[in-house]
Amino acid sequence: MIFQPPYYKPTVPFSGPIYGGLKDGITVLVAGSVLKSCRRFQVDFQCGNCQVPRSDVAFHFNVRFDENCIVCNSHEKGGWQEEERKYDMVFQKGHPFEIRFLVNISSYVVLVDGNLYLEFKHRIPLSRVDTIGISGELDVVSISFQNPVSYPGCSNSVFPTFSQPSAYPIGQCIQPQIYPLPYRATIYGGLFPSKSIIVSGSVSPSAQRFHINLKAGYDTAFHLNPRFDENVIVRNSKFVNWGSEERHLPCGMPLLRGQPFTIWIQCEGHCFKVAVNGQHQFAYNHRMHNLPQINLLEVDGDITLANIQA
Repeated sequence: MIFQPPYYKPTVPFSGPIYGGLKDGITVLVAGSVLKSCRRFQVDFQCGNCQVPRSDVAFHFNVRFDENCIVCNSHEKGGWQEEERKYDMVFQKGHPFEIRFLVNISSYVVLVDGNLYLEFKHRIPLSRVDTIGISGELDVVSISFQNPVSYPGCSNSVFPTFSQPSAYPIGQCIQPQIYPLPYRATIYGGLFPSKSIIVSGSVSPSAQRFHINLKAGYDTAFHLNPRFDENVIVRNSKFVNWGSEERHLPCGMPLLRGQPFTIWIQCEGHCFKVAVNGQHQFAYNHRMHNLPQINLLEVDGDITLANIQA
């Protein structure tokens, strides 16, 4: 696959090329928030970008709040084909989301907020797909692409074929991508209101703790520290010394040992808003107010780190 740069904060409706086209083993990640006014939104994997006549659509993923379902379909030779509907609404208006489209030789496998959701068998050859389109009432933070990664002792196929979604081997030997820990990266341009940090991975079965730090030099503007030995998520800041901890969790501990997770940190004008697996958990008021100076992300602890968007 030719290197595919991500699309950041695209204007919706959006349509953009997939350079080199889709291939077996590629993962496409769409992260954003559903607007409170949303009736429907859709992600389309298209064969070109023509409006009249409409390009064929290999995979149409259509979230319909007005019908409380998600419709999957394809469009070919000017007409829609047979719908596949799922009446299990996993999106919420006003909440963030992450959708992973895992592409394999026989199907698209869809995970929502780290959880397996559905499989859609190919009706149009994968080789024809060269465009991604998104429309509807939502705010898209990023569209990113991951190439297949294989590991010693595992099969060459990154995403295995299966007949039932429940058979998908989450957490087995092949992952879309693995980041080494401790992980450190520059946040180019620093933070600002509406900037998001998304961290996805899996908690180790015997995990005690892990942390996510947003830093400015030696100062820690935001320390997010899940502690499984205390069943709490500690929040704090450090300027020479640690400040006062915040521990209250209105909905209880949202993370579990041995389970995948997606943590979304949304920077607002007066606070960080934090969601876990698509559910808002808490806000942390800024203790460092010069947001552009906060330009370093650190992640470490008892997890497997699979995806970073910063």
